[in-house]
Amino acid sequence: MRLHHRDGTTVHLAYCSNVHTAETLDGVIAQLAEYAEPVRKELGADLLGIGLWLAHDVVTELADHPAALTRLRDELALRGLETVTLNAFPYEGFHREVVKKDVYLPDWADDRRLDYTLACARVLAGLLPDDAVRGSVSTLPLAWRAPWPRARWERAHRSLDRLTTGLAALHRETGRRIRVAFEPEPGCVVENTTQAVRELGGLDPDWLGVCLDTCHLAVQFEEPAAALARLADAGLPVVKVQASAALQADVPADPAARAALAGFAEQRFLHQTRTRTAKGVRGVDDLPQALAGELPDDAPWRVHFHAPLHAAAEPPLRTTVPVLSDVLQRLLGGPEALCDHIEVETYTWNVLPPGLRPTDPAGLATGLAAELAWTHQELTALGLTPGPLSKETSA
Repeated sequence: MRLHHRDGTTVHLAYCSNVHTAETLDGVIAQLAEYAEPVRKELGADLLGIGLWLAHDVVTELADHPAALTRLRDELALRGLETVTLNAFPYEGFHREVVKKDVYLPDWADDRRLDYTLACARVLAGLLPDDAVRGSVSTLPLAWRAPWPRARWERAHRSLDRLTTGLAALHRETGRRIRVAFEPEPGCVVENTTQAVRELGGLDPDWLGVCLDTCHLAVQFEEPAAALARLADAGLPVVKVQASAALQADVPADPAARAALAGFAEQRFLHQTRTRTAKGVRGVDDLPQALAGELPDDAPWRVHFHAPLHAAAEPPLRTTVPVLSDVLQRLLGGPEALCDHIEVETYTWNVLPPGLRPTDPAGLATGLAAELAWTHQELTALGLTPGPLSKETSA
């Protein structure tokens, strides 16, 4: 879905396919028919954006075999879909029974991460619509926070230099500009915008920037105005926004709130939990730790569990959708568009508590369409209109 900002920028709205289980090319193509095309039809849209997650083996096949890439591009076109962004945070195995901290492997101190990311950029250059100004690839924020000795930090930063060189070479070769966006996440080397400035400041903004996940921003209790100003002052562009919302318990000591939260303490993904104290933000690495008493419960908790955007959480819980709305307003509500790739990323549909999760593909497609419709409405309320034009943003 494309929207037209008043300054002439085309803003691309998509949903992220990491909600689907597919780690082969045949599986990726099947999910386009089973989910993405029905979402487009439910929205009544002529064109739907899909931010693809392509596991390592799929990316390798697409990068090495032009016929495979042509096949995927043709399938996207056939079903009224377009791709301007890839989610290259998970490397593989994102829907195993237990993922947890494995999602951060390999990290940026491992050459496999660089090779995978550059392969993703090459694939995206071949998938971009002809009239797209540029593409984006989001990635993890260097690594999980420990172990992270100086030697690994130095290796990671050498990889970032090679990444910049590789993206520039790809642009010379193909004429397509692909930027890589590092996504701050609780518990990582870069978990907030202050750390993003410290670790990523000084990188070439023509090729590298930040992917702002609004669930993560909220979990860290960051105020959008200060966070965005901090990034802007450091010359770190917001390359991509992942539109997402965290869970919040205003009174986590309430037995009803704890019972409700317990329904979200599932085994596949990590659900970092934070609270704000007089000494700053304090947290634990997973929700069960908080429920076991390892986190103070005299102030609100925020939980890294991507909640559906369009539906209010059942009381006594709520979501941090207002943080997302604030970010969108600050990036796109002014005279200039400060970001042009918006990706709805609720990958947790299939691990919602029973009764909330969809029971079949049609139910999931309906939920995804509802999230996109909600986000589209938020953007049109800011003055954006459907429009095909493409123009560089000032980000």
